[in-house]
Amino acid sequence: MIAIVDYGAGNLNSVKKAFDYLGAEVLVTDQPETVATADKIVFPGVGHFSSLQALNRSGLREALLQAASAGKPLLGICLGMQWLFEGSEECAEVAGAGIFPGRCRQFPSSVKSPHVGWNSLRVQQGSRLLRGVAQDSFVYFTHSFHAPVVPGMTAASEYGLQFTAAVERGNIFGVQFHPEKSGEVGLSILKNFCEA
Repeated sequence: MIAIVDYGAGNLNSVKKAFDYLGAEVLVTDQPETVATADKIVFPGVGHFSSLQALNRSGLREALLQAASAGKPLLGICLGMQWLFEGSEECAEVAGAGIFPGRCRQFPSSVKSPHVGWNSLRVQQGSRLLRGVAQDSFVYFTHSFHAPVVPGMTAASEYGLQFTAAVERGNIFGVQFHPEKSGEVGLSILKNFCEA
């Protein structure tokens, strides 16, 4: 069973519909106990980094970190991916998980923010999550802050600068874009996660 984490800031309906379409067994939950017993975890998110404070109050932060360290596949989407880093300039007092180094930063003033719409991926070799995704495939983004380029980056995108569009380390995966809104490419990525 795949748990889709509900902490009040997720794009839950679209994410659940995409997994339903793939025939996966999914459950939307705000219960740390359910997250702890799931086979895989999807951690979506839309909005301000401060909304991640809800994880601390609910016990979900601890459940997510324990599941990640136990080797369960975990997929962060958009804000959920940014949480995998140390934090964000958007809300400095809220700590990220620190699984990947660095902090998320605002796009440069030379480009319009937020970055909304379709953009291409520069896919790195060897990614399990992006297996079968063609170079320069287009996916759907909507975000004002971007993750830094780090070891573990499996895809980059460009918008005023190069930024991390996907990361991967062992059982931990993250995508800045919305696979649930990215057509066939997005569905293939979610299918890869189901098989991780």
